[in-house]
Order: sequence, then C-alpha cells, then structure tokens
Amino acid sequence: VSPTDWVTLFSLLLPGAAAAVYKQWIPNTNFETASNWEKGRVPCASDVVHFEKNKVVSVFVGSPHALTDMYLPLNGEFVLASGAGFAAFDGSWDPGCDSGATVRFADAEHHAWFNPTLWQAVSPDGELEPSGRIFSVDEERVPCRYDDVIFQPETSFRVNVDSSQRVIHLRSISLMGQELSSPEAWAGYLRGPSAPLQFHGNGTLQVTGTGCPDKSGCACGNAPDGHRICAALLGASGRQCPAPACQSPLQPLGHCCGVCGATVNLDFTPDFDLQKYRDRLVQGLLSQPKYASVRMAISKVHKAQTFLGVIPRSSTPLIQIVLIDDGAGVQMGSTAEQLAADIMEDVAQHGETLGISSGKMEVATGSAFSRQAGSHALNRIIAGTVSGLLFSLLLLGGILFLYRKGKLR
Repeated sequence: VSPTDWVTLFSLLLPGAAAAVYKQWIPNTNFETASNWEKGRVPCASDVVHFEKNKVVSVFVGSPHALTDMYLPLNGEFVLASGAGFAAFDGSWDPGCDSGATVRFADAEHHAWFNPTLWQAVSPDGELEPSGRIFSVDEERVPCRYDDVIFQPETSFRVNVDSSQRVIHLRSISLMGQELSSPEAWAGYLRGPSAPLQFHGNGTLQVTGTGCPDKSGCACGNAPDGHRICAALLGASGRQCPAPACQSPLQPLGHCCGVCGATVNLDFTPDFDLQKYRDRLVQGLLSQPKYASVRMAISKVHKAQTFLGVIPRSSTPLIQIVLIDDGAGVQMGSTAEQLAADIMEDVAQHGETLGISSGKMEVATGSAFSRQAGSHALNRIIAGTVSGLLFSLLLLGGILFLYRKGKLR
C-alpha cells in the first residue's frame, strides 16, 4: 500500500483531521421545502399562501410558482433564483392541485444556534463528512470559536442566537456561496438588509478570521451555553437522559449524558501537539481490527478546580479522550477499557517525548444487571466468609472454656 493510500485510509477514520473544522446549518426556510409548510407540502396553483404578518422571515424561491392568492409578512424578504417568481393562477386545470386550501408557512423562530441536532460536519466544499470513528462531545457539535460555519448556497434561513455569551466568536461564515472571513467583511454584511431577517436573539456573531493558535489545541468555548445545548438535545426525550446501560456511567466534560466505556484525561507540556497525537492514536491503536467497534472523542477541555471541593477557584486545561464501544451485557465497554489501557501504556512508555506529563483513566463497564448480579454474588461470598469466621471463633471459645474447666486436656 502506498503512503498516499494510508493517508486516505486514515482520513476516512478521522473526519475533520485538518486544522479547520467546518459545520453546516441544516434547516432552511426555502419556499420549495415541503417541511416548511404546515400541511407538509409546497403550495400549488389553487392554494392560498399565508405568511403570518408579524413573523420575520427570509425565503429563498428557486422556481416559478402560480398561486391563487398570497398574504405577505410585514417584515420579510424573498430571495429569487434566476427565473424564479410568482404569477396569478389563471384558473386553468392543474393536475394534482384541486384542493384550493390555505397553506401556511411554518414558524421558523424555534431553530436555535445551540441545538446540536441542527448542525453537521462537512468538508470545505460543503460535502457531508463520513461519520468515521471520531465523534464530538455534545458541546463541540455546535460551532466552536475557531470553526468555519457554512449556510448552504441557494438557501434562506432564520436562526435564534440567544446565548449566555455576549459575543459568539467564529473563524468564518459562508452564506449564499460567499465566504466572509474577516471582521470587516462580516461587519459589512451585518449592515445589509438580510442579516436582521436571518439572525435574531440576544447573542452577536463575530467573525475573527483566525484559527486556533495553540498546537496543543483550543477549548471549544461553548461551556457557558452548555445548558442550552443539553436542553435542546434532550428536548425530544422529556429533558431526561436515557437510562444508562452500565451501573455507574462516566460524565465526560462537555457531554450531556453519562456514557459507558472509558475516559483518559491527560496533563500536557508545551511540547504537546494535539493533531499529531490524535493521528498517533488513530493510526497506531484505533485502526487495529480488535478496536473496530470503538468510537473516540478527543479534545482540549477546561476542568473546574475548587477549594475544599465547593468554592470555585480556577480551571485547568487537559486533553480528554472519551472511548465508547458497542459491547452489551458483561462486555459493555470492555473493548473501550482495553483501548484506554493501551493508551495509558503508551503514555507510560512515550509520554515524555509526546509532551504528556501524566494521565488518569476511568472506566464504566458491564451492564447494570451484570453489576447487580456480581454484587449479589460478592455479598453472598462475604456473608459466607463472615459466618465461617464467627463459627470458628465460637468453636475456639468453647474449647478454651472446656479447657479451663478441666474438661479437656
């Protein structure tokens, strides 16, 4: 296999291996998107189109449409593709369109920036990245401060940027096929007519044009809005995490729910290079056939430090590795545990040259049922041992009593 083929193989294992990370917004407010209409279909010629008058909206129209009537919002825009537009229905028969219904545009106000389900990782040209074996903790599924954001060309959108941060920093924003990668270019766009229709809420997006300056990696920066991310992610499940499959799940930093498997936290020195170390783990360990079921997340995070375990003091940067596998029952998380042990062994042997000063491993394996069964078995063993000791002490005491009474020699 040629070196080029190996690079291709590992890039498939490792989406987002390049320094820049591209995240694309999924929803749109296009006229031709069926899910944007309350009836689940695009209006046809005999329909009456109804936009709520007080709803602010930007709508991309990609083709010509004949309509019976249309009620427009007081504040909005239509972005017309070449050849697109509207015409009055002339009353001629239109096959498949004899309902004459009122078709309302759905409410687009609820699409929140900090909803991880509304973003997807893509390549720089907007192509969907293969899922691979690398995943992101929930806070990092939303654009981080050094990420590039893409809104698909020929789409309109409206996104709520409510945030606990006054400013949401990004490296660049691409919309309508145009990349804005400097503060000046972004400021110019914000002064235009479309920006207020596309972005609403108390947060402000700021384009910096700069990537992560630290070879040891940069924290995502979404921790202040972690509660928004988890609320959006768990909204469909009643705002509760699913019941964990293991008895004592781990809680990775930046992740909404506990996981079964293993975590490795690394303290590092100025010589540490996150990108090189990630490649080392993928190429040397994760790509081994015995770890085919394991998924890995690795990033720099900030762990809060407290005084006496209560008073917040400061935060310490560390490299967090989260490992999850598809095992079940007593095997739940065992493959991830084995990989974590291999990582710790590698750190023990080569940590100094890699820029790693120390590591700590935590494990949550086995199903809750198997843990409970094992606990019951252990309790029975302990109970039997205690009973045996008590019987032996009673027997010894009886013999000593009889000896002192002169009954035994």
